[in-house]
Amino acid sequence: MQKKYKKNIFKNGLRVISVPMQNTRAVTVLVMVGAGTKYETKDTNGISHFLEHMFFKGTKKRPNTLKVAETLDRIGGEYNAFTSKEFTGYWAKVECSHLDLALDWVSDILLNSQFKEKEIEKEKGVIIEEFNMYLDTPIALIGDLWEKLLYGDQPAGWMTLGRKENILRFRRKDFIRYLKTHYSSKNTVICVAGNLDSADVEKKVRKYFSKIQDIQPSSKPSVVEKQTVPNSLVYFKETDQTHIALGVRGYSLFHKERFAQILLAKILGGFMSSRLFISVREKRGLAYYIRTVSESTTDTGYLVTFAGIDNRNVGEAIKIILKEYNDLKRKRISNSELKKAKDNLRGSILLSLESSDVQASFYATQEILTGKVLTPEEKIDQLEKVTPKDIQKVARAIFKPENLNLVLIGPFREKQRFNNLLKI
Repeated sequence: MQKKYKKNIFKNGLRVISVPMQNTRAVTVLVMVGAGTKYETKDTNGISHFLEHMFFKGTKKRPNTLKVAETLDRIGGEYNAFTSKEFTGYWAKVECSHLDLALDWVSDILLNSQFKEKEIEKEKGVIIEEFNMYLDTPIALIGDLWEKLLYGDQPAGWMTLGRKENILRFRRKDFIRYLKTHYSSKNTVICVAGNLDSADVEKKVRKYFSKIQDIQPSSKPSVVEKQTVPNSLVYFKETDQTHIALGVRGYSLFHKERFAQILLAKILGGFMSSRLFISVREKRGLAYYIRTVSESTTDTGYLVTFAGIDNRNVGEAIKIILKEYNDLKRKRISNSELKKAKDNLRGSILLSLESSDVQASFYATQEILTGKVLTPEEKIDQLEKVTPKDIQKVARAIFKPENLNLVLIGPFREKQRFNNLLKI
């Protein structure tokens, strides 16, 4: 397949990963920083995401958004940024002859942005509209409400977009303070994937990121999980379709059962022939979209099914999903069904990694969260070791009444009606 990746840690703690890929003209530069919503306080909630926006507003070399954007637009490059609960990323994907330009561009916005007050004030309007768009998009909002239900009033349960009152209050000094305490060589990973030479990549990274600050970054508080009975959150909205999230607390990135949890999610709702797709959509026609996902972070995890259901059929759909959860506890799955899930995961992993930006994300995300990397082959090998007995063991461990959580977005106000359905 591909050559083996190379990882090097510079004296200042900066981690550099290079991933050579054959048969591609593309190269992606991804800089990932260990700072996100979980590193915020109530007063700073939203600043990680707002700061991400501000890196595109101008440097001394590229003094405005137009100059920043057209640098890579002129060569057909792709670029963007993203903020999550535990990290923030900045990337550029270009034709391989433009690697120097991509490194120069990413390092320039990260190390030399000016954060002008007038740009901050303008961007507040942009982020408020992004916030409003999110509130008007139930299929996106429900993920945030799900984590709000699980984790409550702590950073893990807050919206990455933040609070509107915070967004309107932030000033330049707030961004500078956050930058100086959270952005450091010690919690930064730079991954370059594609048509490249590893030794050349390390040399260039040293050059372009020589000014990165070397401080001890602030840490995040541990997530506190407390639940003894089933719980629900009902978000009233006049919709033609009720969006639901129904799932359970699960395993973190460091738990040995997380690979079984990944496969369990696949079996339930990971493809068109999965159990829930057949039972909810194909057999009964209750949903257009239904999917089950497994999420693991550094200190927590969950398995959850998302679906869009006709308002009249919500109760029926909830019962069917819970029945499928319960069936995996009661009866051990067949070897052939487990093999289908494994083969599906193997194929999707390998196909996605045909792209240099996905390669960069695959390696950088593991490194920033766990400090170590599993190659695709090593990850697949861990998945292959999972047995039907392991699937049933995990199902029995996580599908418990006191673990159940349900979020609804739809024309409902009463909570107890849905709480009464949470039986397994």
